[in-house]
Amino acid sequence: MNSECSRRCFLIRGAGMAAGISLGGVGLGGCNKQSESRITIKGAGEMIAYCGLNCVTCQIYLATRETDPEKQRQMREQIVIAIKKYLGEEKRVEDITDCDGCKAEGGRLYSNCQKCQIRKCAREKGLENCAYCSEYACDKLSKFFDSEGEKAGAKKRLNEIKARL
Repeated sequence: MNSECSRRCFLIRGAGMAAGISLGGVGLGGCNKQSESRITIKGAGEMIAYCGLNCVTCQIYLATRETDPEKQRQMREQIVIAIKKYLGEEKRVEDITDCDGCKAEGGRLYSNCQKCQIRKCAREKGLENCAYCSEYACDKLSKFFDSEGEKAGAKKRLNEIKARL
């Protein structure tokens, strides 16, 4: 199991539930700076990451966009609590950095996203996302789907995109 990808997916699902429940928010995700040609699956408001996650549902992405500093801090505190609970990792609120998503160019990117091997591969190949790859679904992506990505809807999104190509 790829730890970077399972961590990222945790942030999509686990922290989203914790922060969403306590703050009345949505789930998790994380990608910005997408071109106008990005394929969205269910209308506006989706930004599909290389791995198929919906970036605009990520609590880190949402906290980055929160304009109320107190609410932003509360969101980040909930993310820290969820990371501890679900991953057993010690983080501080300051460790939950701003993130414009895995497709951000020269901008803010959460540290675990910086290490993601799926992101690295897709960027090296110049792909919109993994559905555009001739090797879809490769071992890295399949392991991600098996670990958490399928539960987060990533596999379904990429399969839908692939079917449209």
